[in-house]
Amino acid sequence: MAEKPTVTDIFKFALDLRKSEPNGSYDAVKSRIVDKFGSGPFPDTAFLTIPEYDNIVPEEDWTSGLPVVLRGIQNEDWKDVAHGIVISLEQVENYPKQSLREDDPSKNWRNRNEGIAEAEGQVLDKWMPEDLMDLARRQIQT
Repeated sequence: MAEKPTVTDIFKFALDLRKSEPNGSYDAVKSRIVDKFGSGPFPDTAFLTIPEYDNIVPEEDWTSGLPVVLRGIQNEDWKDVAHGIVISLEQVENYPKQSLREDDPSKNWRNRNEGIAEAEGQVLDKWMPEDLMDLARRQIQT
């Protein structure tokens, strides 16, 4: 008899798939989950957890697929299990981008001047006396 996978095992498998094929579709991930685990036993509902992602996504989001996984286990439907895993996977991947968090890797958050440089220049031109501006320019050049 095959060893029972845990929901965590399946979720980690899905994460690994996304890392190896970042441009792959979520439907492909579902299909691969069913292909890999579909002929084996269902996970125990007592271990209905996935790794915590509180540092990336609020708990209600990273756990959002678990009720669907539970339904899939109870109904012995691997497609539902895979669908629930992908729901949580989508939340973990997409929440930082959609929430405009500073740690979203696709954003250049480190440049704090971006977006204010023009306004800052106008303010300095208006309120900074020319002799102080010259002094500041000389300090920058040396």
